[in-house]
Amino acid sequence: MDVEAMRTFVTVAETGQFQAAADELGISQQAVSKRIATLEKHLGVTLLVRTSRGSRMSLDGQVFLPHAKKVLTTVEQAEQAVRPGSRPLRVDVLNRRIAPAQAVYRFYRSQPEMNLDAVTLSKENAAQAARAVLDGTVDASFRALPAGQVPAGIRAERLLDAPLELLVGPSHPLADVPWARPADLAGHRIWIPGIRPGTEWAAFYQALSEAFGLSIDALGPNFGDEALMDALADSDALATLVGSGDRYVWPQTHDLRRIPLREPTPVYTHVLLSRTGDQHPVLTALRDHLRTSRLRTPDDVWAPDRTDRPIGSPGSGAVSLSAMT
Repeated sequence: MDVEAMRTFVTVAETGQFQAAADELGISQQAVSKRIATLEKHLGVTLLVRTSRGSRMSLDGQVFLPHAKKVLTTVEQAEQAVRPGSRPLRVDVLNRRIAPAQAVYRFYRSQPEMNLDAVTLSKENAAQAARAVLDGTVDASFRALPAGQVPAGIRAERLLDAPLELLVGPSHPLADVPWARPADLAGHRIWIPGIRPGTEWAAFYQALSEAFGLSIDALGPNFGDEALMDALADSDALATLVGSGDRYVWPQTHDLRRIPLREPTPVYTHVLLSRTGDQHPVLTALRDHLRTSRLRTPDDVWAPDRTDRPIGSPGSGAVSLSAMT
């Protein structure tokens, strides 16, 4: 059924004249007559009867009018629901403990009037998250894809870099150093449970291991973040990696130490994926916020690819802890 024809009928019924309806709708009287005739032919009834004073509704028209108004109201509500800015911006932050979630939260705190919804597609890798963006499951996702793997229709922007830190217990040999070089970690076991093969964060840690001769593994069952913190506190040899802005909580008695990495500083490059041409005003505001609030990273940073091409994204915490299983 033609919605515009239905709208025209309602307008004629309310104004009582074809010409008045034409003026209100911004079309010709002939177009009004044609729309009404089309609607009546579709329904198989006469809705309006012309008179010397204009028009009046037939009995069928009187029955049809309230239903037509309900349909038009529903159509208007449906259109309003998907207009840019009318619904929350749905953003995948991968894991609520890591840098993207913290950045989105700071954005919301700075502009609480912004309507957004943070979700975690923790089971999807970067390619699957990009597909979720294309399909409209989410409006945006913080992931990373090699430039050649970014699907058509996706805009990829490197807007958030997270420097890595070493996390160790109080008896670890590096527990009391103010900072460490990635090369200093050679010979120490770095445990990151939950790294899944085929994910972009698995590729990142593989490249990091090869670049600095590190021993990074995901051996053993993953019992979650708390179990990892317990293991670090009790070990004089175990370490893990976390993003500098990641939020993890452990008992004060654990006395865990976060040690910055320098010369160079390894960084995870979080890339914001969104649909090309998406004009959602909250997405535009989020981009602007990320650009203006970016923390300056050291000049001597390391990433698997030193260009702006996305190359790796953290998982969770140890930027890929339990959320990545």
